[in-house]
Amino acid sequence: MEATVGEELGVGYFFSFRTTLGEEFEGQIITYDRPTNIVIIHEGTSKPGGRRNVRFLKTTFIKDLTFLRRGDDPLDSKKCFLDLPSLQAREEAALRQAEAEAERIGVGVTGEAQSIFDALSKTLPVRWDKTAIVVMNEVRVSSPYHPENVIGGTPAANERVKKVVRPSMAYVLLKSYLLNFVKLF
Repeated sequence: MEATVGEELGVGYFFSFRTTLGEEFEGQIITYDRPTNIVIIHEGTSKPGGRRNVRFLKTTFIKDLTFLRRGDDPLDSKKCFLDLPSLQAREEAALRQAEAEAERIGVGVTGEAQSIFDALSKTLPVRWDKTAIVVMNEVRVSSPYHPENVIGGTPAANERVKKVVRPSMAYVLLKSYLLNFVKLF
């Protein structure tokens, strides 16, 4: 699409778009930002209370567009509908997710320790207790995170954790060795 696409796009107009990636959709132009060459489009139903997506699209990715009809001002505050409870619920869920992900990152631990934590977390419930990994709330893996540093819990739980730590530690050591070997060349 040529650089003059901005002049073709009118706020409030409905178009059918086809992108250079082969995607096809219909939407109403909200605005066009000339310096960045980005058009902002409302996608979805125009029914009151209907769910709509907002898409930011570089005009260089527009392969073809077809004018459908002229619409009302998409930014008219009297016609805009925001489902605030739904937005707040999505925000709270995103915050909980971010907090959960942040808790999975060890503070003051090596990359190797984090790799072992990540390997354990794939099959077992784990958390950090300062620099120790706590598995199933009963088994602890302390620095330097070798199988002999696995303590606590039932013998079966202890052995299960060791079975994950052994290959994880071997993988971490091999990876470290290979990275140092490559640096020599």
